[in-house]
Amino acid sequence: MLNLILVSLGVLLAFSIIGGMVYLYVQDITQEKHAVLRNFPLVGHLRYFFERLGEYFRQYFFLGDREEMPFDRATRSWVYRMAKNEGGIIGFGSTYRIHETGALIFANAPFPVLEEDQRSPPERVIGEGYCRTPFVGRSLVNVSAMSFGAISKPAVRALSRGAASAGCWMDTGEGGLSPYHLEGECDIIFQLGTAKYGVRDADGHLSDERLRVLAEHETVRAFEIKLSQGAKPGKGGVLPGNKVTHEIAQIRGIAVGRDSLSPNRHPDIASIDDLLDRIEHVRKVTGKPVGVKTAIGGSRFMHELTAAIARRGLQAAPDFLTIDGGEGGSGAAPQALADHMAMSIDEALPMVVDALIVGGLRERIRVIASGQLVTPARVAWALAAGADFVNTARGFMFALGCIQSLRCHTNTCPTGVATHDPRLQRGLVVADKATRVASYCRNMNKEVEMIAHSCGLRDARDLRREHVRIVQASGQSVALDVLFPYPAMET
Repeated sequence: MLNLILVSLGVLLAFSIIGGMVYLYVQDITQEKHAVLRNFPLVGHLRYFFERLGEYFRQYFFLGDREEMPFDRATRSWVYRMAKNEGGIIGFGSTYRIHETGALIFANAPFPVLEEDQRSPPERVIGEGYCRTPFVGRSLVNVSAMSFGAISKPAVRALSRGAASAGCWMDTGEGGLSPYHLEGECDIIFQLGTAKYGVRDADGHLSDERLRVLAEHETVRAFEIKLSQGAKPGKGGVLPGNKVTHEIAQIRGIAVGRDSLSPNRHPDIASIDDLLDRIEHVRKVTGKPVGVKTAIGGSRFMHELTAAIARRGLQAAPDFLTIDGGEGGSGAAPQALADHMAMSIDEALPMVVDALIVGGLRERIRVIASGQLVTPARVAWALAAGADFVNTARGFMFALGCIQSLRCHTNTCPTGVATHDPRLQRGLVVADKATRVASYCRNMNKEVEMIAHSCGLRDARDLRREHVRIVQASGQSVALDVLFPYPAMET
């Protein structure tokens, strides 16, 4: 009799366990907030279990919150909280190493700005007086270049909708304009890459007709000629063949399933004058602002650019410059270039701004900064250094649910952000992630403003170099305007 009871209890326990697992499995694959659980039901809970216990384990066994690369856990957690509207509030004390060389410190004012005296940052107009349809930039923080191909269809859709809701722009990247970029009706900057995807004719040359068709889209606000990006200067875009679907091939005008390798530069742009010719041509054809994206390897580029503009006149100048630091990311890049090529945004941005000041071009050319600027503090630093706007790609990827699995180039992204596998894409629920994209953008702008108010400023556009201090090897901090003094303007 006892044996029968034990067997019955065993069977009941087994059915309870199986029933519980089935219930949990169904719950995982039907919920819409966590991509990992939708794609990896049951086992995905292990990630969240270890994530919750991580802060305790790391006290004894593992790396600290500030040691992981390329983005540490503390930074990612900050982004996740902003995307989920959970606030950037912490307890007990910061893990930020304020004494470490390069640490960023803002000079707090003894009398911060009261709430009633605060104001929204003024908008910046791009291309005013130099093109038929200038573009008004409203948000300090915007979505950086990510091609449809490097990221998935649901990722592009969520970014487009979220950007529209938050009032920021979205850069297409060099993969062309897809229907998904247009879906949310957000402001779009179309990137003209070295392969001219989306605006090329049958021979691969720039097509004026395709430019005009693109410019007819009201939400396509500006065009960006990409010379290089920080993750791989001197190397064109790389999209592995396993990510080149029929749809992507059609948009780009390339073969299905083959590696999409862009030239390492525009074959028809071999000098500063060639670049300025192309800027004027695209602006004339489209009637919209035209800028340049580039990484910076030294002072030569800006010296030659400002000299050529002085010779040719202000109408030849780019309407904006997007400066990408060597710490920038990409879906696929040779490690030799990703690790060692191009100056950091910390050095490149002040150099570019100073060259524009010296050349009398600071008001003519808007400056957009990018390169690991995913937190409000880094955005505030960029504004203080002289940027008008900040672009971030990986910050918005984290908002989409990216967990930094470092599989962007393999087509196996577990959160559906950088894969074209329909099973994995299912984990990324567009409506939910669009909300998080918008929340991240709004909260970034809000916290940048909070930093500015603590510095005694009415809005973040008043931030200047004297409001920032950088810790040196001696342990002492030095004001940014001492490290990078404002130059005198040419007369």
